[in-house]
Amino acid sequence: MPPSRIRIAIAGVGNCASSLVQGIGFYAHQQMLAVPDYTGLMRPYVGPFGAGDIEVVAAFDIDARKIGKTIEDAIFALPNNTKKFFTDLPRSDVTVQMGPVEDGVAEHMAEYPEAERFVVSNESPVDLVRELRDSDAEILVNYMPVGAENASAAYAAACLEAGVAFVNCVPCFVVSDPSWATKFIKAGLPCVGDDIKAQVGATVVHRSLAKLFNDRGMKIDSTYQLNTGGNTDFLNMLNRSRLSSKKRSKTEAVQSQLDVPLDAGQIHIGPSDYVSFQKDNKVCFLRIEATGFGGIPMNLELRLSVEDSPNSAGSAIDAIRCCKLAKDAGVGGPLEAISAWTMKHPPTQMSDPDAREATERFISQMLARR
Repeated sequence: MPPSRIRIAIAGVGNCASSLVQGIGFYAHQQMLAVPDYTGLMRPYVGPFGAGDIEVVAAFDIDARKIGKTIEDAIFALPNNTKKFFTDLPRSDVTVQMGPVEDGVAEHMAEYPEAERFVVSNESPVDLVRELRDSDAEILVNYMPVGAENASAAYAAACLEAGVAFVNCVPCFVVSDPSWATKFIKAGLPCVGDDIKAQVGATVVHRSLAKLFNDRGMKIDSTYQLNTGGNTDFLNMLNRSRLSSKKRSKTEAVQSQLDVPLDAGQIHIGPSDYVSFQKDNKVCFLRIEATGFGGIPMNLELRLSVEDSPNSAGSAIDAIRCCKLAKDAGVGGPLEAISAWTMKHPPTQMSDPDAREATERFISQMLARR
């Protein structure tokens, strides 16, 4: 028999949600072909679940241009500006509902054109717990903006009350926070987080290079990573007061690969500027200065350009499927292996090869319980 669907809710129908929903449709189409093409997936299947076996059953946002629209229409509404790679999506009756605004909108965004920023709806927020229960959602994927600590907490709390697992793709620390972790353990609900680590993005490339230098005996003296982009994520992050958790998440992801972490003054990682015409394309400028054999200096400079949201969705789709395996197996609390593989700030940092191996073991263990 075919596997059951993975029923997810989405909090924040922005670019990342758009790429995720498009990807579900894209790979669902591939799964029906005699010779499917699974290019772009780290794992075509996680246990019995293909990437196309995910179904969105509830969605929440705060933008007036999305509220009341079906999910397949809302993902293409402004201010979303990621690439459209699969638009032949099946029609659904899942409409985007008004979520809590809380701290999800930075005040400075009002200074920018409506096409580039959030336009907050006048609708009243729905009862999240009731809507999650009524939808029979199994997992909620959190895509709140950077700095939306209270909004992320509201969705996490609703999941605990509604009996829904939690995949936290943003740098608002929930899964890596011991107090939240304890709540999910007591509730018997799995959670994955925090802060999605793209398939081949700035952080994973920086981590890999830092590990390479460290393993090959090159002492890193200083390093920076500067990023520019033109989506609402970068516009939101122009407010530097919202960046503390983001900078911490990205910095610790790189520092964790070094035997001796760098002094705070010798490492700088974070967003640099908002460039509207870049849209969802992210450009990373990375530099590593090091000392090698005989005390001879060297440096490396790299420029990476990537469509930000599909890069994120490629990791989220594995986090969701592993979370489903754990929920079916009755495992609650933070899932350390898949969190280390797909997230920048997991409860336990690992090297990427170790995280990949641990994830394979985890999948095998969960399947043994089915």
